[in-house]
Amino acid sequence: MAAAKPTLTDSLSFCLAQLTAAAGEGLGGGKDTATNETPLGRALLALRTRHVKAAGGIERFRARGGLRPLLALLRRAAAAGPAPSQAGPGSAPSSVESATSAGPAPSPGPAPSAAASSAPSPPARLRKTLDLALSILANCCTEGACRAEVRRLGGILPLVTILQCVKTDSIQNRTARALGNLAMEPESCGDIHSAGAVPLLVESLTACQDSQCLQSVVRALRNLADSPQHRLALAQQGAVRPLAELLAAAPDPALTLALVRALLELSRGCSRACAEQLSLGGGLGPLVSLASHPKKAVREATILILANLCAQGLVRPALGNAGGVEVLLGELRRRRGPNGAGPASQQPLVRAVCLLCREAINRARLRDAGGLELLMGLLRDPRASAWHPRVVAALVGFLYDNGALGRLQALGLVPLLAGQLCGDAGDEEEEGREAASWDFPEERTPERAEAGSFRSLRSWLISEGYAAGPGDISPDWSPERCPPPPPPPEPAEPTSPTLGPTSLRTPRMPRTPGRSPVATSEEPWGREGPALLLLSRFSQAPDPSGALVTGPALCGLLAYVTGSPGPPSPRALRILARLTCNPACLEAFVRSYGAALLRAWLVLGVAPDDWPTLRARPARREHRELGEMLLQNLTVQAESPFGVGALTHLLLSGSPEDRVACALTLPFICRKPSLWRRLLLDQGGLRLLLSALTRPAPHPLFLFFAADSLSCLQGLVSPAVIPALPSPIPLDLDSPSPCLYEPLLGPAPILAPDLHFLLDSGLRLPAQRAASATASPFFRALLAGSFAEAQMDLVPLRGLSPSAAWPILHHLHGCRGCGAALGPIPPPGQPLLGSEAEEALEAAGRFLLPGLEEELEEAVGHIHLGPHGGPESVGEHERRPSRSYHQGLMREWNYTPGQWSEDTGVRSQGHSWSMKPTEGEQPRASGTWPGPAFQS
Repeated sequence: MAAAKPTLTDSLSFCLAQLTAAAGEGLGGGKDTATNETPLGRALLALRTRHVKAAGGIERFRARGGLRPLLALLRRAAAAGPAPSQAGPGSAPSSVESATSAGPAPSPGPAPSAAASSAPSPPARLRKTLDLALSILANCCTEGACRAEVRRLGGILPLVTILQCVKTDSIQNRTARALGNLAMEPESCGDIHSAGAVPLLVESLTACQDSQCLQSVVRALRNLADSPQHRLALAQQGAVRPLAELLAAAPDPALTLALVRALLELSRGCSRACAEQLSLGGGLGPLVSLASHPKKAVREATILILANLCAQGLVRPALGNAGGVEVLLGELRRRRGPNGAGPASQQPLVRAVCLLCREAINRARLRDAGGLELLMGLLRDPRASAWHPRVVAALVGFLYDNGALGRLQALGLVPLLAGQLCGDAGDEEEEGREAASWDFPEERTPERAEAGSFRSLRSWLISEGYAAGPGDISPDWSPERCPPPPPPPEPAEPTSPTLGPTSLRTPRMPRTPGRSPVATSEEPWGREGPALLLLSRFSQAPDPSGALVTGPALCGLLAYVTGSPGPPSPRALRILARLTCNPACLEAFVRSYGAALLRAWLVLGVAPDDWPTLRARPARREHRELGEMLLQNLTVQAESPFGVGALTHLLLSGSPEDRVACALTLPFICRKPSLWRRLLLDQGGLRLLLSALTRPAPHPLFLFFAADSLSCLQGLVSPAVIPALPSPIPLDLDSPSPCLYEPLLGPAPILAPDLHFLLDSGLRLPAQRAASATASPFFRALLAGSFAEAQMDLVPLRGLSPSAAWPILHHLHGCRGCGAALGPIPPPGQPLLGSEAEEALEAAGRFLLPGLEEELEEAVGHIHLGPHGGPESVGEHERRPSRSYHQGLMREWNYTPGQWSEDTGVRSQGHSWSMKPTEGEQPRASGTWPGPAFQS
């Protein structure tokens, strides 16, 4: 068979020549009577079907300069209609505005409008020419070099003009396809937005009926959503709602896939506008239905869209009503299964499920669908450690759901929470304000009114009950006549940088938008805040012993309190105090060796990790005082009638392990001689403890606990023995340290004083301002701050006798152990109460000198508890409240002395302690139960 005769269109040069001639002369031209076609039409057809589709054809077409006349041809075709105005921010790129040599550039015209859709259809010849030219351009734009060349030649604006002026489906289809290909380049994507193509594409979604055309438009919108700014611009220009409406209309499978891919791209970092339009367009129900689509691409894209929508609180309740909670839980459960995907694919679903816990309706659905078990599985999974803070924060939403809390406790949440307190922080992504719970109306307002405005005042009056509605407020009121609403309460933290050690606290992470609203704003809200809030809620149960008074839970709390880089949250201290004051927890503290653990970890500085090498850490003063307070709380419970009965029952009728634990704990929590003698000696508790030393240890620290218990028992038997725990500041009476204050004394002092303190007796004591200001925050504020004393050379010190002032002046100038602390202490046999030693202790606490307090206390103990001190001295020393204990707790832990029935404090022997109520806390009425009542 003879080969086909070659034609002129087989030559690329001939086709380019025809294209160039048409671009220069116009779209007409002579008609070939033989073929009934113009030479331009035959050239364009050959370029599309043969030259461009051939291997390397697009590169040859671009290299031979074919893009310039092709764009000039399109520009001439678009010149008949008005050019669209630039809708995006900024100006159109210069390459779009500049005219090429092939033809004049179209002048700017009005913005696209609905009137353009009524433009008459172009002639058939012009329509065919545009179809072929746009098809060639769209095919060429599949290669990156051609996309860059088209942008450089200003080819975007003619396409937008054609999209506006020619409403034929085939031309709209090819124009949208070309724009979609060009949008694959970030620079071209910005130019398309600036040229105003988005409203025209959105209009095409509602006007076109052809599935192919709709797919091209949807793909163009998807490619235009290449950045957060562009996604927000698309949503604000109404691109999401038509897509949702098309999806709700049950389109063909190809268009369905295109729609879900576009919605997935538009919902990344889901904005409020995107969520609103998708919901208003009726897209939530179809999306939930498509989550079970047989095609994997549709199914996975739909599930990710649902996960993205959870970032907006306004759409989460409707999403839950449509069945989204069950869909997301089921998919996360599937991906966490044996044949599931890796952690990276689970991350958006974990985030979505945690966000769904912020609304009550979704929490109920999640609980009924087995979501609590799934969240607990995440907390147990070490591979999901990066998500643990987010999961714990989500569980805070169930704080007042007693059924859910009981289920979580049964699943073992408490030890996991205790482990979270000191774990490494996960890479938790902070949520924006729009992700906050939709259960709270005050968070729904997109823009909060300025403080002091009439709108803010009116809202405050209505919310506080002063007005039933806006009609009750007179229109004559104005912000000038009415006071503004009160500011939110400030956290109960000291604000002065010169008042005590609390001013040196490291600022903790503030509460961020999106956190659970049940968290109290007066507490420091660090990464441990959610876990502590849940533990506090568990500790408020009538009997929290089964969950919280266990080895893992106590170890987690104590590790947090002693290992926190900054000051620990007061909530953790309240949890420990609440547990030690609850009579229902006494037996659990005995069985779990909790009392021995408190003493070892807080008072002696020996943690479980320090055993068996016995690497004792230096016990900090505030930790030691906290441990003594907690043990005193247990003592109050143990010596009550209920406690005596509980301990007797454990010792006589408990299991062998419980009997040994009870015998070991008795010396720590029993101070009444009649009680510990009866239990340890008469009823065989000591014999049980000694015989247990010959058997395998029931606890890792049993040997250390037993040795410490026997040591405490020796102190109970012989109360005059000096305690084994030395003070951090030694006082060596045999070899006193050199005195650093002596050079300032005498008629001719070695060091010239630049300051004198005036006592009430008229005595003037010399001092140095710099040394005094360095030794104490009190004197730093007094002598180097903004008070009048900073400019005075004679500073009065009121309420201080010379004997009590003597050790204070020595301590201010650096003396440690020089013997000055012995001056105000009366000799053995004389009373301590009302003496100058008590005055000196009170002044040391008042002037914030904790080191001097400890030095004075050690001196009192050495003199009055030594071999020369009588029994009455021992009694007075035990009855005297330790002022360092009082004021150390007040400074370091926000404790204040008071009565239990009024301040919800902890009753102790001889004095009372209470935890400082924070802003807005209401003390619980007295007599409700024997233990204290603290805020959570």
